[in-house]
Amino acid sequence: MSWWSRAALGVCAVIAFVRPASSDPRAVIELFTSQGCSSCPPADKILGDLTRDPTVIALSLPIDYWDYLGWKDTLADSRFTARQRAYSRARGDREVYTPQAVVNGSVHVIGSDREAIEGAIEETVQGGTVMSLPVRLSVDGQVLAVSVDAANDRMSHRHGEVWICAITRVAPVSVGRGENSGRDLTYYNVVRSLLKLGDWNGAPVSWNVPLEKIAREGVDGTVVYVQDGSRDRPGAMLGAAFSELPLLGRVSATTRGPER
Repeated sequence: MSWWSRAALGVCAVIAFVRPASSDPRAVIELFTSQGCSSCPPADKILGDLTRDPTVIALSLPIDYWDYLGWKDTLADSRFTARQRAYSRARGDREVYTPQAVVNGSVHVIGSDREAIEGAIEETVQGGTVMSLPVRLSVDGQVLAVSVDAANDRMSHRHGEVWICAITRVAPVSVGRGENSGRDLTYYNVVRSLLKLGDWNGAPVSWNVPLEKIAREGVDGTVVYVQDGSRDRPGAMLGAAFSELPLLGRVSATTRGPER
């Protein structure tokens, strides 16, 4: 029996126990981090703490530009590096570093500064548009049901892109070389794939996404977000939702990187 066949059987067996996602988080936090960065482990730990806050969707996006320092990040993806640089272009600065936390697509702070992260959350939600759009995500059989509400009267942004991320909620890594040589590190809510579902233009919209579109070894969660702007110039987060998924096998983060 192939791996995908075994995975499908596993999904059928346990998918009914996955509950619908909460539709009203106050923040999406994206941590740009690296296994080759000695300043990153404290930020990775803070992100792990934030994953336990039901009002926050916290994501790790490992970048690849420190790979030359002696250790190739086993979770890194060049698309995450491109996303971090796209944020910098959209803001009009050159602030690309690790650990960098981008809060609600709008404000960046040092990822190891918990107080700054909380302050950025409060700052970004004051306008009434950021994270004010209800997004719903649930699992029905082998299909992810995604729905986005219509724009409300307070929203100044009435367009955006809708993306779905597959994540690994806990990824242990033993670092063999580089600045973190010999350390056993743990990463949380690591993004393993990104898929654009479509555009949102102020009207309610929904999608049914086959689970196989995002399911892969080690994935046990998913996030959907609606973001102003575009892939090349990302803007404010308008809404998001998270849901657990059944674990489809195990992945060795020390030997495998993200699939593309």
